Amino acid sequence: MTDLELATHAALEAGKLLRQNFGSDATVDESTEHDIKLALDKESQDLITGILLGACPGDALYGEEGIAGNQKSPRQWIVDPIDGTVNFFYGIPHFCVSIALRVDGEIVVGVIHDPMVGETWTVEKGGPALLNGRPIAASKRDSLAESILFVGCGKDEEALRTGIERFHRASLRAKKMRMMGSAALGMAYIACGRLDAYIESRISLWDIAAGKLLIETVGGTVDLTPVAGHEDAYSIVATNGKVPLQEIL
Repeated sequence: MTDLELATHAALEAGKLLRQNFGSDATVDESTEHDIKLALDKESQDLITGILLGACPGDALYGEEGIAGNQKSPRQWIVDPIDGTVNFFYGIPHFCVSIALRVDGEIVVGVIHDPMVGETWTVEKGGPALLNGRPIAASKRDSLAESILFVGCGKDEEALRTGIERFHRASLRAKKMRMMGSAALGMAYIACGRLDAYIESRISLWDIAAGKLLIETVGGTVDLTPVAGHEDAYSIVATNGKVPLQEIL
């Protein structure tokens, strides 16, 4: 089994778990002002970890729910077991599993799986970006006035303020704005032409690793700026490679 096949298998198995539990009473492990952690987050990551490290026991795994494996390995799986946990908890069927593989610091495999819609985006460095096995392409829209933008607001006061200000500026210029609650799915939507750009002032690596490779493979751009004081957190500007965002940033 190739790395891409392994990641896809793990994402699909985790997706089955999430779909089976969607709509049931989920156990909340942690609740903060703007976020929720579910017991199912950990259960999903444990399932993914067992599949990935079971096949590749010398690898490292870095996920939203913790680390596993050999952390000195040049091969590191980057996992978000439920991207869109709040959506999941409130019964909104917009969430996904995101898995990427980073080798010697470079992302070489990405998988994003939406278990509710039955869509799976896959990509391997040097190969095509696919949706359910079919090649995809970013949109050709090059005008902000014709574009649909996805804006995230973050979870602390500064990030929320920046996100709302950007949303306001962009709303005056873009065709439509969206806040949907899953960064990984937002990036997958850019890669297949449904959305045109995504901006957020603070997002974690596991949310965007697979999506970054998807977007760049189809000719889009992903600019990441590290956020001081927050390990593996970034400010992100992702586009189809054509939409000019300078006037709203």
